[in-house]
Amino acid sequence: MTKTIGNSGVGDHFPGQPATVSAAAEGSSGIGSGHFIESDIDEELFRFNSDDTPLMNLMLKAKRVKVNSPEVEHYMIDEPRSMITVSEDIALQTASQTILPLSPADQNLPRPYSTLLVKGVDGYDVTGQFPTVGQSLMLFVIGQDNSTNCPIVRAVNGKKNNPEDEFSIIPRIPAGTKIVILANSLYETQKEVDPDLIVPQPTRIYLQKRGMNQVVSDYFDSQKKRIPFSKAVIAEQAIANFKVRGNRTLWAGRAGKFKLNVPRMGFQCVYCTEGLRWQFKRELMHKGRWTVEDVIAMAKMFFTGEDVPKSALLLAGKNLLEQIQCIDFSKHPEIQISTKTNSLGWTVTNFHTVFGDIEIKREPTLDRLGWSNSGALIGEDRLVHYVYSSEHSFSDRVEGEEATRNGILIWDALALKGSCHIWIDGDSEHASGSALGIKLWSSEEAPADAEEGDVYYLTCDCPGISSKARTGQMWKMTVEENDEGDMVNVWTLYTGEIMTE
Repeated sequence: MTKTIGNSGVGDHFPGQPATVSAAAEGSSGIGSGHFIESDIDEELFRFNSDDTPLMNLMLKAKRVKVNSPEVEHYMIDEPRSMITVSEDIALQTASQTILPLSPADQNLPRPYSTLLVKGVDGYDVTGQFPTVGQSLMLFVIGQDNSTNCPIVRAVNGKKNNPEDEFSIIPRIPAGTKIVILANSLYETQKEVDPDLIVPQPTRIYLQKRGMNQVVSDYFDSQKKRIPFSKAVIAEQAIANFKVRGNRTLWAGRAGKFKLNVPRMGFQCVYCTEGLRWQFKRELMHKGRWTVEDVIAMAKMFFTGEDVPKSALLLAGKNLLEQIQCIDFSKHPEIQISTKTNSLGWTVTNFHTVFGDIEIKREPTLDRLGWSNSGALIGEDRLVHYVYSSEHSFSDRVEGEEATRNGILIWDALALKGSCHIWIDGDSEHASGSALGIKLWSSEEAPADAEEGDVYYLTCDCPGISSKARTGQMWKMTVEENDEGDMVNVWTLYTGEIMTE
């Protein structure tokens, strides 16, 4: 009989073996059946503790969606984009209108009759003669250029050659300027505008069928044994193992679909679900000690994006939890940390910030997966539990044997909804897949090891990046060719689709 090594290095597992007296005796150093030696047993070992599987318990509390297929089109619908970027310099105009140069991804967002706020470019007073410092220029979209597909705009509060002029001209707008899309503005008899076509882009989610079987012979069940093995104790440990392995799958499983040739049944499909770890669209890359400023920055990113959740739950590995617990709060007496029982019945550490509260709980499964320095900041109300077949148990007699087969079956998947969730990565060097990796930066010097496409969240002013680089902003580094033909690092304020400024 082949034994396997358990989590603590003890060779006490016999996968695939029914619970018979002979099998159990053979696993006990060859002691014959009916001669089990008497010894103490740690009852806690067999007691299933829900704290070992927080993510699974969180899934059971999430919004439940009954589906009719193991393949689901999952829509992570986000808020529409609010900001676009000017792709080329616009010189001071002499005409009352001009083409607004935008990238192909931005060209169709400003529709006719929309108004646009130009960040960083001052408008003019009602006479059009004097700039209104700090008060932005606003543009009005009058149509679309057929050759470039870019919008044609007119200045609402631009410069005028004479105060009596009907229309103003557009001042210089540098390339890279951010423009906020505001509401449309209609003329007095207008009632028709371009409709908004929103076509959500789905992702395919596979629901994984998981099962647990336990076979107990009639003789084993009736045999009087000195070791207090009973069906209840065996079942409890089997269920605990089933739940713990399922929790690992909810975190780290990879999506897949393939066929197996089953005897007497032909080809059948097997589905593997995608773990939550690989569904995050934002990853906070963090190395070293945590500070109060780091936690505040994390709370700001979580609570002030386009998708704002009601609450924040941080499921943390043991090293990340230790780092957060050891933060020096002496300089921040306003920060409140307390222990409370949350809505799920867990005892959590509550970290109060001005942006919102973060509930922190240890997730043992992350340690077992090698992610002790990492964690997941999750919006509890932004989870979906897809169920094809609800968890149910069964009890059958084994055909041709004096034994009973008991088991559990479930067919489901867990998916993230919205873009608020953040994976805190303290174990990897780069973000995974297509996720946006964000690094915290707390120095006045620009990072020397920055790579193409890196995004940094500033926890202090950083003149090394730019004289305009302020605390709380995000800056992205790209490598571009200068006028002399040399490749240089160029820093730009980051206002991507997932994050807001």
